[in-house]
Amino acid sequence: MVSKVTSLGYIGLEVYPVEIEVDVQRGLPAISVVGLVDTAVKESRERIRSAVKNSGFEFPSSRITINLAPGHIKKEGTHFDLAIALGLISASKQANIDLSKYFILGELSLEGAARKITGVFPMALKAKECGKKLILPYENAKEAALVRGLEIYPVKTLSDTLAFLCGLSPGQPYHTTDNQAKHIEVEYPVDFSEVKGQLFAKRALEVAVSGMHNLLLIGPPGVGKTMLARRLPTILPSMEFEEILEITKIYSIAGLLDGDEPLISQRPFRSPHHTSSNIALVGGGTNIKPGEITLSHHGVLFLDELPEFNRDALEALRQPLEDGFISISRATKRLKFPSRFLFAAAMNPCPCGYFGSREKSCHCSSLQIQKYRNKISGPLLDRIDIHIELADIKAEDLLNSQNQAESSCAIKERVENARVAQRKRFGKEKVFFNSQISHKQLRETCVLSSEVKNLLKSAIKHFGFSARAYDKILKVSRTIADLAGRANIGPEDISEAIQYRSLDKNLWV
Repeated sequence: MVSKVTSLGYIGLEVYPVEIEVDVQRGLPAISVVGLVDTAVKESRERIRSAVKNSGFEFPSSRITINLAPGHIKKEGTHFDLAIALGLISASKQANIDLSKYFILGELSLEGAARKITGVFPMALKAKECGKKLILPYENAKEAALVRGLEIYPVKTLSDTLAFLCGLSPGQPYHTTDNQAKHIEVEYPVDFSEVKGQLFAKRALEVAVSGMHNLLLIGPPGVGKTMLARRLPTILPSMEFEEILEITKIYSIAGLLDGDEPLISQRPFRSPHHTSSNIALVGGGTNIKPGEITLSHHGVLFLDELPEFNRDALEALRQPLEDGFISISRATKRLKFPSRFLFAAAMNPCPCGYFGSREKSCHCSSLQIQKYRNKISGPLLDRIDIHIELADIKAEDLLNSQNQAESSCAIKERVENARVAQRKRFGKEKVFFNSQISHKQLRETCVLSSEVKNLLKSAIKHFGFSARAYDKILKVSRTIADLAGRANIGPEDISEAIQYRSLDKNLWV
């Protein structure tokens, strides 16, 4: 007899229905699992055998064939266990159950307990789209309940599931408090008011966040580079509900959701260690998973000690920084992950870290400094709009407890106003921020007066700015003007933008 059960699988961020067919026939006892499955699915045979026996059912001593369709898509993960076990019990006529109304998810323990799985949120979205109910482990119920209008039946064991399907126990849909809202305000444990001094750097961060300009902080150890970067999410605008759902979907696939608070309402801030590989940063692997750039989507990716990262890993960032997504191709599939994030990085000015410091002397030779700097390629630096130097904090600034620095809330308000101006300017175009303005659009959005043109001409001659640096200066100037509420770029906007090009001006080598 053949029984059919439906479950769900995913490739990358895309979810698709999986039909599981279980055939029990006379013959020598054997189990075959087909349908282009990975090792985790093949190993389900042993888990299901023990789970069925320990749940009080008989495991058939017959020829068992399990097929997962469609057969041309590779099935990965352990979440098919519960569905296969139910199909096996139904095919062996040990229970008369109707499985057609449900998508069934869950890993089984050897004792028959339903264990927590990953990727539930996007699969719950697919279940609602297909108009089916969802049976899944109890630990995943809160995550699935984020999808409104979906009937969810959480179970703890295989026996509980069969009792519910056979009508022996009253199954009630899972209900939770409605924690969804169009805007969710969050509180961060850090604030810009805690940072003393560094007014120039704070202003640069405000400009960077307003126009989503990539940022590089250069300075000796202890000046506050990491401290400033960790406060970037506090001045980013609050996430729209669509952004919250998108990030929650990504983190669900990656298995990083909190079971108690599955909805991600804070902007992501990812700070991978400098030993991270290129696969860890951009995604991939045998079972393709999203990398740090995708986990940073709609948030901040911060690379501390930038020159210490592997060169190949840094070069892999070039295309996502330009396109806002990463395409990962394999022989049998091609996946696309979103990666629109604010890129922030920090580095020391030299190997010892004290070149240009007023407090300590540097002992590095010019050759060592140049070699250290060359660890970062020119093409990657070209994709960073703002690079600034941070000076040592003065003792009086550290000890002064009366001058309260500006809070993140005040800075965030100006950032949001600048973002509103950008949305009005671009309208329905596929441009969201000033950093994305194309070369053609620069002429329309950055109209320059003769005074501004003369200032730019002098700066290009004096500092030797490249054509790409010229475009970056215009884009940053446009953001500075938006922060000030000016329709046109003024000389003061250009002058400030030029100050944010430390590497182009060769001020520290």
